[in-house]
Amino acid sequence: MSIRIGLTGWGDHATLYPDQTKPDEKLSVYASHFPVVEVDTAFYAIQPVTHYEKWLKQTPDNFSFVIKAFQKLTGHDRETRTVQEAKDLIKRYEESIQPVVEANKVQALLFQFPPWFDVRKEHIQKLRLIKDWLEPYPLALEFRNRSWFTDKYKNQTLDFMKDQQWIHTICDEPQAGESSVPLVEVPTHPAQTLVRFHGRNVHGWNKNGRKDWRKVRFLYRYNEQELKEWKERVDRLQAITPEVTLLFNNNSGGDAADNAKQMQELLQIEYENLNPRQMDLFQF
Repeated sequence: MSIRIGLTGWGDHATLYPDQTKPDEKLSVYASHFPVVEVDTAFYAIQPVTHYEKWLKQTPDNFSFVIKAFQKLTGHDRETRTVQEAKDLIKRYEESIQPVVEANKVQALLFQFPPWFDVRKEHIQKLRLIKDWLEPYPLALEFRNRSWFTDKYKNQTLDFMKDQQWIHTICDEPQAGESSVPLVEVPTHPAQTLVRFHGRNVHGWNKNGRKDWRKVRFLYRYNEQELKEWKERVDRLQAITPEVTLLFNNNSGGDAADNAKQMQELLQIEYENLNPRQMDLFQF
């Protein structure tokens, strides 16, 4: 499967689920629509092995997971750790995802770094260590600080990612200053590229003192012209990269699922071997 389209998480996409769908049934229903999902809960806590075992049972054989790195691994907690403490944390994370690894359903492990993770020697060294410790796995890298893609460092950043075989997470996001990155349409991994759609809500992207910041940050619905432009980009990426994964994260207003379906239609993709679709009572 060369192009996989999915969403970030499976709990909040109301248009996908029939009425009365229970929370623990949602992934199974989700997997009747899309062949890949991002496990965003893995960012907030290292998930128990039993969770992954349950999720595997709810998804078909050709389904895959993009699993977010735990926030303490990416430095979102702003805590300082020794190399050994970081290595031990990596080991706990790695042990937790083993059911998905053994089932061969890991699309990528996504390391999304915080806005203060700028281009500097110690951060580059951290990327080297993570890549070394998790060498067997496909690792995707997403920056939230534009210093990596300034004119001074852009080519070096991309060359570094190619050399280390990080999967470039290409972002469509608001251009809202230092804490956002430009759209850099350059694959860095020989096998796959990841694209994440965050929307283009410039005014909602940064906190700016807003109490409802997290609720509106991804409030955006891509229009048809914007998606058509992305169809052309995906065609170019596919010519270079065997596998392209598109994940829609613009769900503050519930738009991600609809936009993902529109993109699927534009790319004329018909997925096979998904979970059986639940039929509405009045559909025949």
